[in-house]
Amino acid sequence: MEKNKLLLLFVRNPELGKVKTRLAAAVGPEKALEVYVHLLQHTRQVTQQLPVDKRVYYTGTVNQEDLWPNQVYQKRVQTEGDLGKKMQAAFAEAFLEGYTSVVIIGSDCLQLTPEIIARAYQELETHEVVIGPALDGGYYLLGMNCLYPRLFQNKQWSTEHVFQETMQDVQQLQLPYALLPRLSDIDELSDLDEETQQDFGL
Repeated sequence: MEKNKLLLLFVRNPELGKVKTRLAAAVGPEKALEVYVHLLQHTRQVTQQLPVDKRVYYTGTVNQEDLWPNQVYQKRVQTEGDLGKKMQAAFAEAFLEGYTSVVIIGSDCLQLTPEIIARAYQELETHEVVIGPALDGGYYLLGMNCLYPRLFQNKQWSTEHVFQETMQDVQQLQLPYALLPRLSDIDELSDLDEETQQDFGL
């Protein structure tokens, strides 16, 4: 276990009517919750064996008896504020605790693999920032070796502008950066391929 490396996972508590609201508008809240639980299970499968410390940040209360094993994942609650404030606070905590390479992911990407996350840490050995752009204009992964608050400020969160705005900050700060493959986040029905839609009876 590499003690200087931390993986942050931002998740929503899987509650009916509170997850994947854009998807729910098309398929109903029950199916949207089913898809989200599948996404959480995929994210656990992808991250569980990685040789880094792992910390799950919940939107609501911490559930000690959920699908994230306590012996593998530290558990905390996200701070108040917009997504930028929540992520900045989580990174700040990590660096204060002595971690030197910190990566954050969400739980919306079925294309994410252990190899891609491992590559993010490899890129941080020679770059200050690593980003995994998402097809919708956001990003599915962000990593850095120390806190750059500007990357979390003045962003139009949950829009197609997030990746572009973040890259502008990275370049203006003249930070050496690396990009990972562009992947798809699951937010709407069109983000699910035909086979996955059939799996869920959509």
